[in-house]
Amino acid sequence: MSERVAIVTGGASGIGAACAERLATDGFHVLVADVADEPGRALAERIGGEFVRTDVTCEADIQALVDRAGSLEVFFANAGVFGALGPIEQTDTAEADRTIAVNLRGTLLCLKHAVRVMRPRGRGSIIVTSSPGGVVGGVGPHVYSATKAGVAGLVRAVAAEVRDYGIRVNSVVPGAIVSAMTAAVLADDPADLEATARTMAPSPLVGRPGQPSDIAGAVSFLAGADSAFVTGTELFADAGYTNAPGPASFAKGKFAGR
Repeated sequence: MSERVAIVTGGASGIGAACAERLATDGFHVLVADVADEPGRALAERIGGEFVRTDVTCEADIQALVDRAGSLEVFFANAGVFGALGPIEQTDTAEADRTIAVNLRGTLLCLKHAVRVMRPRGRGSIIVTSSPGGVVGGVGPHVYSATKAGVAGLVRAVAAEVRDYGIRVNSVVPGAIVSAMTAAVLADDPADLEATARTMAPSPLVGRPGQPSDIAGAVSFLAGADSAFVTGTELFADAGYTNAPGPASFAKGKFAGR
């Protein structure tokens, strides 16, 4: 590929889909990477990109995805799961292992292979989805929060390592967002976004729950030339929640196991 290429993992729905659309609008040829074939293919067709079926826990999938991209300029490592829910003493260790595999190991693999192809070219932007749960306690499932704290450390460490090669590494930290991932927990149906929006507390800043489109602008900024002097940082796109936490639907009910 000779175009400007961006990869979005977890790109078939929610934050990933909104960001894939925005990056396509910004002029990137977008590779939508996901395990959800039907919505991924439909999105890729709509935005003039490509769908690549990708399991982020499988290194061969990530390697093939990056090799397919060719002149990779932006990698948005967004795939993630809430995974193991409930009180700590009831943690399902198999589900915890899966959560770690997707959220932390998957991010590591994305960073590894993105840097592999960006370093010889001397440029590139890698963006990772983090969470308020990785920064403050009590606002996310236990294992999920631990993986996001790990992601934050990984971003800082890799950013320091690769800055000499012209590669920037940053994370975006969304607040509670109405998406299929959130709906699967709050509404027991990943497709019921309306019920999820009704359940979630509105942000005092904007008077409504967060939407995937609220994150797309932040990712567009981190992907583009306007952030050329930005690396190793967390961009909080959470309507101020992490700065001043208050009651939020992802800190109670099914997320907290009560």
